[in-house]
Amino acid sequence: MYVTFVGHVIEWRGPAPFYFVRVPEDECAGIQEVASAATYGWGVIPVSARIGEIDFSTSLFPKDGGYLLPIKNAVRKPQNLSAGDEVTVEMTVRL
Repeated sequence: MYVTFVGHVIEWRGPAPFYFVRVPEDECAGIQEVASAATYGWGVIPVSARIGEIDFSTSLFPKDGGYLLPIKNAVRKPQNLSAGDEVTVEMTVRL
């Protein structure tokens, strides 16, 4: 399953700061249809993603009926992304 969406980088401050992009509701509905085949536990969904010119692998985190895409520092720092920045995400759910 492949999706493209635009979202804003959000920061979660816990023991260490983490950065995410919230997956829009429309795309979440499609992801939920394949979630049981894709998840490896705890509701996380493995994905391959691209932001800018950087490809990376990660897992979507379930949050409030939707999903958050974690943005690794290896993706965020070279592109100077910070909280509030708008990004275009290309993402494939790995089944």
